[in-house]
Amino acid sequence: MSTTIDSGDRALVQALEGLRATPPAGFTERVLARVGPTPALDEFVVVDGPSGPLFVAFGAEGIRHVIAADVVDRDPEAFVARHRERFGRSLRPASAPPAGLTRALESGRGRALRFDLHGLTEFEQAVLRKALEIPPGEVRPYAWIAREIGRPKAVRAVGSALGRNPVPVLIPCHRVVRNDGKIGHYAFGTAMKRDLLAHEHVDLDRLEELGRTRVRYLGSDTTSVYCFPTCRHARRITAAHRVPFRTAAEADAAGFRPCRDCRPEPARQTA
Repeated sequence: MSTTIDSGDRALVQALEGLRATPPAGFTERVLARVGPTPALDEFVVVDGPSGPLFVAFGAEGIRHVIAADVVDRDPEAFVARHRERFGRSLRPASAPPAGLTRALESGRGRALRFDLHGLTEFEQAVLRKALEIPPGEVRPYAWIAREIGRPKAVRAVGSALGRNPVPVLIPCHRVVRNDGKIGHYAFGTAMKRDLLAHEHVDLDRLEELGRTRVRYLGSDTTSVYCFPTCRHARRITAAHRVPFRTAAEADAAGFRPCRDCRPEPARQTA
């Protein structure tokens, strides 16, 4: 069966085609917001972070995506495009930030926040949740995370997982450094990593100097306990009672035991 278009219909089609236009930026997100809720729509806010403004995207299951605003030239549409490319989800501006976000940014402690880590492997999620345990103002080496999650040989894989962190700053991958004491890389650049650590009062010059001299741990000759150098207990050791160690075995041989808080070596098995 064939269908013919008479001259009147043809004129109508041509008139409608003349109304065709490129939609303005953000049009799709605004239409979706008006039509109603959809499982493929997240929200976002712009908030002040410790090293400049951040775009933060979140959905019903938690915070999903964080980008330093400067990375996308502070352009909301560029962030929306990145979010859609990575997660396949649209974004609309939120009326308010998710609960606890402001407090977490101010304190540097994000463990009370809800994160949506769908799309990451079980290993990657374990790495990120372990990074959440590192207190503000302290750092840990990649090998520490690998050991803590029961994968001591997966140091390189830990670095890769941290590089895929979709919610940096809130999940503090900036607090993980190289095993030789150097600051290491960061998704938003080494300069931002240094800014974040300096904001938390990490003494970067001292940390790097210890790295150059291959000192990995600091002990106290009054408690016979040794720690990672940025551990809050290590920072209280006065110069007169501070004992440097290059290895855990060296500290053990000197009669020192590992700190129970920063855990510089595996817990010892007792009979």
